[in-house]
Amino acid sequence: MITKSGTTYIAKAGEQQLGILPGMANRHGLITGATGTGKTCTLQNMAETFSSMGVPVFATDIKGDLSGVSKAGGSNVHFEKSIENNGLREMGFNYRGFPVCFWDVFGIQGHPLRTTVSEMGPMLLSRILDLNDTQSDVLSMVFRIADDQKLLLIDLKDLRKMLEEVGTNRSKYTVSYGNVSPASIGAIQRGLLNLESQGGDKFFGEPAIDIFDFMQTRAGQGIINILASDKIINSPKVYTSFLLYLLSELFEQLPEVGDLDKPRLVFFFDEAHMLFRDIPKALLEKIEQVVRLIRSKGVGVYFCTQNPADIPDTVLGQLGNRVQHGLRAFTPKDQKAVQVAARTFRQNPAFDAEKVITELSVGEALVSFLDSKGSPSVVERAIILPPEGQAGAITEDERQQIVRSSMVAGKYERVLDRESAFEILSGQLEEKQRQAAEIAAQKELEKQQKEQARIEREQARIEREKKREHDNSALGSLEKMLATKAKREAVNALFKCGRGLLGSLLKK
Repeated sequence: MITKSGTTYIAKAGEQQLGILPGMANRHGLITGATGTGKTCTLQNMAETFSSMGVPVFATDIKGDLSGVSKAGGSNVHFEKSIENNGLREMGFNYRGFPVCFWDVFGIQGHPLRTTVSEMGPMLLSRILDLNDTQSDVLSMVFRIADDQKLLLIDLKDLRKMLEEVGTNRSKYTVSYGNVSPASIGAIQRGLLNLESQGGDKFFGEPAIDIFDFMQTRAGQGIINILASDKIINSPKVYTSFLLYLLSELFEQLPEVGDLDKPRLVFFFDEAHMLFRDIPKALLEKIEQVVRLIRSKGVGVYFCTQNPADIPDTVLGQLGNRVQHGLRAFTPKDQKAVQVAARTFRQNPAFDAEKVITELSVGEALVSFLDSKGSPSVVERAIILPPEGQAGAITEDERQQIVRSSMVAGKYERVLDRESAFEILSGQLEEKQRQAAEIAAQKELEKQQKEQARIEREQARIEREKKREHDNSALGSLEKMLATKAKREAVNALFKCGRGLLGSLLKK
């Protein structure tokens, strides 16, 4: 909330107004509390506060309630009572809507939000696919081979084709890259099929998100970017890995700017307990690095979860701005969680923080923000100021109207499918098949030619045999005829001779 003096406040403790100093907003923060204690309203209040500072915001909307920030609030009995009791109107409180840009991985409740397989990288993709260490190593190897061969991995069909290539020709890659287990290739392929069945293939493709589109302002107010998360939250590893990817992209692409008067962007990571559950050590180290260094890029990260114990100590120690809503201590485990939460604050001698945490009503919280020197202030029991936007979801028609009038309308709606690993490898396979078909056809032609030549030789032989037989038959007939003639002449001669001899004898 912006007061008449231009100061921004989030909470009120008696007569004391509490707010985050713009110069300390990139020192990160934490919003915690049990379900139903007011975390969502606090998140909305903070988003409105940063927007009023001219700072863009990115936040996930798990239940759909956060969309109401785009519309002026009002008609909430509990909020009206708080406004009246705390004299907020005199301070400058005014119901109003804030500039919003809606995003949705599935492109239904907002602009499509995509990335490429290459940009996601093997580490986060392994977490999404729930791979073991061996399978993750094989996936990293596949990414390396694709890079070396300059094959773009844009969508899941590219990755599937690359896995097929490596699996089919694994002996070719073993010497240079190491052993490739067929079982690991099969496990990764099954993971991809499972991811597609959950709609995860919608994550990957082009045009990929340009993170600078998150960093827009309108009329001096920061755009509040809201990612519809009601569907992907059902796949916790997909949800958290995608948000980690966005954080990593911010870290990689934004230049170093040092300490600014106010952040360039504030990033809210809701349901953060899902992020750190069963997280691999290498990925946790990556998160610690990003959180530690991203503030020098002008980005503040605010985790929202039920209990500070959900956050590893190495990360928790970097979260300077804290809002702790009520916790319940029904079991020994709950009591320990309350103790942990109380000890994360700089204690106030006026009350027992551990006891107060269990007594906080809805809308109340223990609050501690960083002072101008970067030190945590003494914790205060405070009332979180009501949001100026609507508390609750807007209608679908209102949402679509905002989407159509957005600054990025039409930029991401049309899917691109340029030449990448799938097309190149498919082309290479088709070329190999074509060449193999040509070779087979040539061999078949040569075989047919040889067979034709053999048939022709056989026919020629048969013709020769027939001719020889014919010639032999004609010669035999001639010989017979000659022999018969000779015999006839011999008989005639003998007869003549005999007749002459007989005549002589008779005469005598």
